[in-house]
Amino acid sequence: MEQELYTVDQVADLLNLHVRTVRGYVREGKLKAIRIGKQYRISGDDLAALTGRPAASFVREPVRRERYVEVSSIVEIDAISPELASRLMNTLVAMANSHGADEQLLRVETIYNEERGRLKVILTGNLGTVASFLKATDFYLENQT
Repeated sequence: MEQELYTVDQVADLLNLHVRTVRGYVREGKLKAIRIGKQYRISGDDLAALTGRPAASFVREPVRRERYVEVSSIVEIDAISPELASRLMNTLVAMANSHGADEQLLRVETIYNEERGRLKVILTGNLGTVASFLKATDFYLENQT
């Protein structure tokens, strides 16, 4: 059976100790280690001998990660009055704040340039939520002009 070897950093993380403490244990002989080049490697059995825990308890399960896809979208709307821009900004922010706890978060930022009559809307969130906000923005603009 292949023996698991840990670095000093990994042992420190497993035992919630500082790296210097683990190196000190190695130097003092409290923790057996083999030197490979300039680094120490500690076997699971030697770690078990130090802690009194079985070697199998140090084997970590792989971290399961859930896939999350995030999209950022910038919408620039030209020739929009300050009043309409203000209503649209308030509507989008209100919609973003009204999402339930089970729905994905959406971040909405808006910038209005009065000189150019240009509104810039920045949406960041998951694909479905951003897509629904883009549709809502399009619908709102078509029905407000």
